[in-house]
Amino acid sequence: MLGRTYDTQVCSAARALEVIGERWSLLIVRDALFAGATRFADFQRLGIATNILAKRLDSLVDSGILERRSSEEQPDRAGYVVTQKGLDLAPVIITLTQWGDRWAAPDGPPILYRHIGCGGAIAEQTTCSSCGPVTDLKQIHVVHGPGMPGSHSADVD
Repeated sequence: MLGRTYDTQVCSAARALEVIGERWSLLIVRDALFAGATRFADFQRLGIATNILAKRLDSLVDSGILERRSSEEQPDRAGYVVTQKGLDLAPVIITLTQWGDRWAAPDGPPILYRHIGCGGAIAEQTTCSSCGPVTDLKQIHVVHGPGMPGSHSADVD
C-alpha cells in the first residue's frame, strides 16, 4: 500500500498531494466550490461510502480547506464552508478539468466553467510574471527556490 506522505520529496507538488491527493478529495472541494454542496448529504451524491466521506471531510477540515459551521436555522447540524485555502484550489480544479476535457472526454466536455458576469468561458493558462502567457511549455525550466535545503539564494522572484 502506498504511504500518505512523500517525506523524501522536497517538492511543493508532493506536499500538496499529501493534503488533497487522496481519492475523492478534489471532487469534494469541486462540489463545495462550484455545486453549492455544504451538507454531508450533498457530498453523498458523489457516491462515496459514508465512512470514507466522513474521513475525507474531516481531513479537509483538519487541513484548513473546509470549515465546519453550524447554521442559524439548524444549529445542531454542521455544514461545510470553503476557506480561502480551499478557494485557492479553484484554478487547480479548472486546469485538471481542462486536461480531462482534452484527454478523457471523448464526447466533449461534460461541464463548462463560465463567468457569471458575461458568460465567457473560464480557462486557466500558464503565465510568466514578466512576459505574459507562455504557449510553449518547453520554455519552462525549474530552478531551486528559497525552500530548497542547502539553497542560499533563489533564482526565482
